[in-house]
Amino acid sequence: MSRARCHLRAALFLAAVSSRGATTGVAARRVLSAWPAPQEPGMEYQDAVRTLNTLQTNANYLEQVKRQRGDPQTQLEAMKLYLARSGLQVEDLDQLNIIHITGTKGKGSTCAFTERILRSYGLKTGFFSSPHLVQVRERIRINGQPISPELFTKYFWRLYHRLEETKDDSSCVSMPGYFRFLTLMAFHVFLQEKVDLAVMEVGIGGAYDCTNIVKKPVVCGVSSLGIDHTGLLGDTMEKIAWQKGGIFKCGIPAFTVLQPDGPLAVLRDRAQQISCPLYLCPPLEALEEGGPLLTLGLEGEHQQSNAALALQLARCWLQQKGYQDTGELKASRPSLLGQLPLAPVFQPTSHMQHGLRDTEWPGRTQLLRRGPLTWYLDGAHTTSSMQACVRWFRQALHSRERPGGGSEVRVLLFNSTGDRDSAALLKLLQPCQFDYTIFCPNLTEVSSTDNADQQNFTVTLDQVLLRCLAHQQHWSRLHEDQASPEAGGPAPLLLAPRPAHTHSTSSLVFSCISHALQWISQGRDPVFQPASPPRVLFAHPVAGSGAIVLQEAAAIHVLVTGSLHLVGGVLKLLEPSLSQ
Repeated sequence: MSRARCHLRAALFLAAVSSRGATTGVAARRVLSAWPAPQEPGMEYQDAVRTLNTLQTNANYLEQVKRQRGDPQTQLEAMKLYLARSGLQVEDLDQLNIIHITGTKGKGSTCAFTERILRSYGLKTGFFSSPHLVQVRERIRINGQPISPELFTKYFWRLYHRLEETKDDSSCVSMPGYFRFLTLMAFHVFLQEKVDLAVMEVGIGGAYDCTNIVKKPVVCGVSSLGIDHTGLLGDTMEKIAWQKGGIFKCGIPAFTVLQPDGPLAVLRDRAQQISCPLYLCPPLEALEEGGPLLTLGLEGEHQQSNAALALQLARCWLQQKGYQDTGELKASRPSLLGQLPLAPVFQPTSHMQHGLRDTEWPGRTQLLRRGPLTWYLDGAHTTSSMQACVRWFRQALHSRERPGGGSEVRVLLFNSTGDRDSAALLKLLQPCQFDYTIFCPNLTEVSSTDNADQQNFTVTLDQVLLRCLAHQQHWSRLHEDQASPEAGGPAPLLLAPRPAHTHSTSSLVFSCISHALQWISQGRDPVFQPASPPRVLFAHPVAGSGAIVLQEAAAIHVLVTGSLHLVGGVLKLLEPSLSQ
């Protein structure tokens, strides 16, 4: 057995690594076994979700797409076939008045802003997004709310049985994969529930995404681009921009936020090839022609960029549908960088301002204050979004109320999945000067069989724990390099003088989110009050000494980041109402 495999077995319950690398723990259960689809499925929500989970073939599907990347039409033709088998034609989707939004960073937030703005006009909205944080039904929303468990169950079984009845025995794949199924289900829900419009978030890609079956959206948008999913989309910003621009349609207006020169030129060229009118969004901040465009206290520059895009998308949709109250135009400006025409500069209406102000999008720059603990939740998982997360976290720390006496402790809870560069993400987090860094998989509990919404059958327990150990090794090397006399360079800028601690910066690996939160909170979170933690959580000296520090701290600041799935698991435990 390899040394890494031995370490893995030691990591299931707890692996605590101090600066000298000591480990402890107990043996691991090796594979997260899948629930089989019930032979006679009931009508309970959890039954529907467990059956949906049997379609989790995303890992294999992505490998297939990589091999067939030269022919995206193959993917869309397959989606058309599934759509037809479900009882719909592509032309039926035109009734949904779709706003189609892609990007790398901020596309979900842009969707949320856009949906809320249009809902403030009294419109009945549909909203499809991914991933979900706590329950899968969050992916399909009506008027901003996840569809009810009853509605989810009804539409799930209706679609599932329809696809079963129409499958071709000669076909290799009778059922669509997880994301494709949910996309089909969203179309049916929105049509049957008669929404006025649907905001659709593109999945991983653009040209290859199953949502790109939509042929006549009302308007399209591109949020900030960055390096992510390189195995599928390409390893340069220009390749990724080409993929994202695949949602452009002939004659359909599209808007993009300001991008780096190379990707922006690719988007421009893609739009010209498709005959799509593409516009560049002006920023929210003050313009020379007079005053600030909007001041709503949006968290961070990236959210202001998302809000600017949402305003243009909502205004364009309203104008296409004949609405008059769409904001007074300000003086026009020349195009920025000479590449694209600038979108209209206008004064947002009261409906638009209320919509932005009232947008709720959990897991992104979210704060939860609980007694001495403050939880900072942000699902940043790319280098650009992590830079924004670090700025937000440090600004929030700088403006915090400081306790009258006693120590303050900073804790990082981190995980990263897929082909993302966790070492690069962790390096960006290093200047935050955490006292403890915790790594754990995106598993709420060691066993997820009682929680179908959080099950993931595309990875094994071995894989996710090995990845956590790799994160931990990256983190240790970063601190070794920082402590090395040869490292040189200026010291990181601190927000405020840090008190000296008697312990060194330490890292811990837990087998699940619940155990990590139990150790971090030490029973001091008034909402998260689980049963007595297993004694092994405090078996290692670092865990034991750290527990004392956390118990005595006047304030504990916990940043949870690196993965939206991790943030979702934390929210499930800290906000039980989200599971109801």
